[in-house]
Amino acid sequence: MGEIDPELIKILADIREKTGVDVRPEPPVNEGGTTFPLEYGGKKIFAWIAGMGASAEREARLVSYLVAGAEEKHAASDRRNALRGILLGDGGEWSAFRFLTKHNMTDSPCFAIDLVPEKRMAEAAVHIERCLDGDDMSVVMDDMRIAVVRFSEEGQPPYEFAQFLAQSLYEETGIRASVGIGCEVKSFSEVSLSYRQAATAVRMSGIFHAKGEVHSYREYLLVRLLEDVPKDKLSDYLEQFRVDGAAEIFEDDDMAATAEEFLESSLNISETSRNLFMHRNTLMYRLDKIERITGLNIRKFSDAVTFRVISILYKLLQS
Repeated sequence: MGEIDPELIKILADIREKTGVDVRPEPPVNEGGTTFPLEYGGKKIFAWIAGMGASAEREARLVSYLVAGAEEKHAASDRRNALRGILLGDGGEWSAFRFLTKHNMTDSPCFAIDLVPEKRMAEAAVHIERCLDGDDMSVVMDDMRIAVVRFSEEGQPPYEFAQFLAQSLYEETGIRASVGIGCEVKSFSEVSLSYRQAATAVRMSGIFHAKGEVHSYREYLLVRLLEDVPKDKLSDYLEQFRVDGAAEIFEDDDMAATAEEFLESSLNISETSRNLFMHRNTLMYRLDKIERITGLNIRKFSDAVTFRVISILYKLLQS
């Protein structure tokens, strides 16, 4: 009995409780019944059930089938738990190496994606799993987010792949999601760094009310650098810009959205007007108002950069 996997003993006890089949992990001494081979964890043992004949043979086949199913489910659970731990940084390089070896995977550059569905988490997780192939993996991290590990391949940039996941999820299930992309790392052993970056991208997109569902960590490098600065220092930085009235712009949703779209549209008047469905004259009026209040003409690149930094400082101080 000591050599029998404790997990198998639990599985057989569960089968006995649910099916009524009196199955034991080893034949009782001096007791009739049917013994049959049973494989679990790569090892073979002889199990025992009461009764003999055709009925006992059917029960033995049922037990073998249920044990195989439970083993597969347990292996999948172990894989998910191990992947979740690696993404959270548990175990370091050795844990990542063991994972690759155990699952016969080749180490290669990869990146992580953090995906936060707006609803129906379980359904979203199943769909994302179906979208993957090869060595790509997904795992539910908690009751809010799903992580994806993508092994890089030529021809499909990370942003394009993340957009595919978000679009497929919405088109097939009606579920929208916020998606963050971490930077590519050279080895699977570094994937926890990429996952932290992906989660940061999702968080930052929420703080800054960023347009769209997919965001890369690279978009928020400056924000991430400033986020580590104490708030009293951030206040000092903001004061040094000497921009009076900035709060009036940032607290006006329409004005803030107009400025953000103008910056995202590379300071292009026509493109901003189209994207906002706004008359050109209305847009020009709002840009003039921003200049009048802040003293910054964001149609000029240098002033646009200053405005961007000020907006980051202001939002970080409000968060």
